[in-house]
Amino acid sequence: MKFLDLAKVYIRSGGGGAGCVSFRREKFIEYGGPDGGDGGRGGDVWAEAVDGLNTLIDFRYQQHFFAKSGQHGMGSQMTGKSADDVVLRVPVGTEILDEDEETVIADMTEVGQRVLLAKGGNGGWGNLHFKSSTNRSPRTANPGLEGVERTIWLRLKLIADAGLVGLPNAGKSTFLAAVSNARPKIADYPFTTLHPNLGVVGVDGREFVMADIPGLIEGASEGRGLGDQFLGHVERSNVLLHLVDGTSETVAEDARTILTELAAYSPVLMQKPRVTALNKIDALEEEEIAERRAALEAELGHPVMLMSGVARTGVTDVLRALWTQIEPSRAPAAPETPEGTWQP
Repeated sequence: MKFLDLAKVYIRSGGGGAGCVSFRREKFIEYGGPDGGDGGRGGDVWAEAVDGLNTLIDFRYQQHFFAKSGQHGMGSQMTGKSADDVVLRVPVGTEILDEDEETVIADMTEVGQRVLLAKGGNGGWGNLHFKSSTNRSPRTANPGLEGVERTIWLRLKLIADAGLVGLPNAGKSTFLAAVSNARPKIADYPFTTLHPNLGVVGVDGREFVMADIPGLIEGASEGRGLGDQFLGHVERSNVLLHLVDGTSETVAEDARTILTELAAYSPVLMQKPRVTALNKIDALEEEEIAERRAALEAELGHPVMLMSGVARTGVTDVLRALWTQIEPSRAPAAPETPEGTWQP
C-alpha cells in the first residue's frame, strides 16, 4: 500500500430543489387552489474517521466529492426527494484544514467521529406555502438555497504511543523490525526509509504502537533532505525514542542536530519525554562505548541507555523505559464522584 499523508480535496454540498407553482385541477372542483410542493434538501458532505486505514492514498485518485441537489417540488403537494449525503472516510489521526493550510476545521482522533464539512441547501417553498386569506391563488415559489463549495486539505498524523527520531542510518528501522512484526526496508545507506512505518511492540505482556519516520539531517526544517514534514507523525506520541549512531565520531553533534530540528518544528516536541539510546554498541569496543556515552550525557544532561538493534542487546531495557512514560496515559479515568448522596 502506498503512503500519502497530505491530500487536497474539493467538496461541494448539494443545492436545494426549487418549489413548485401548481394548482389543483380536478373535475367538479371549481376552485382547487394551490398545491405546489416544496423542493427537496441538498446532500451534505461529511468526514468520518474509520478503522483500518493508515494512508490518504485513496484521495490521490479521487479529489472531487460533490453531493447531488434535491429534487424539485411537484404538484399535488408532493415534496421533492432529498439528496443523499457524501461521506469522506479518513484514517484516525487526520487533520482537516481550510484552504490556507493553517486553519484547523477538525481533528479526527476517534473511530466513528463525524464532522459536517458542507451543509446542503434547503429546498424552496412551493406556492402552497404562500396561500393566505387575501391571496387565494399565489403564483410565487422559492428557489432552493445553493450548496457550499470549498477546498480543504487532509493531513494525516499517525497516532502512536512512541516515536523514533534520529539521523539517517541511525538504526531506527532495524530497531523497529527487531521489536515488532513490522518489516520496513533496511539497507546501509541514508534515507532508506521514505515514509513512516508503524509496529506493535510488546514488553512484559504489554503492547504499544511505535512509529518510525525518515531520518532528519541538519537543515531539515529549511527543507534539506526529506525535510521535517514527517515529524507530524510523532507529534501525537507520548514519548520519543532518540537513537544515536554509536559508530559516528561526533555523537554529541549528532544529538544536538536532532534537538535543534525538533525545536525548529514545534516546541511541543521538545516538551515531550525523551529516551536517548546509543545504538550499534555491538560494533564498538568497551572504551569507545564509555567515551561516547560520557560525551552524549554531557551534551544532553540526562542518562543515555546502551543498545544494539541487530544483536538485541539492551533492547528490553529501552522498551521498559518507554513503557514507563506511556503507562500513565493508559490508566483508566477515575470515576466521577457525585457531589451528594441521593435521598428519596
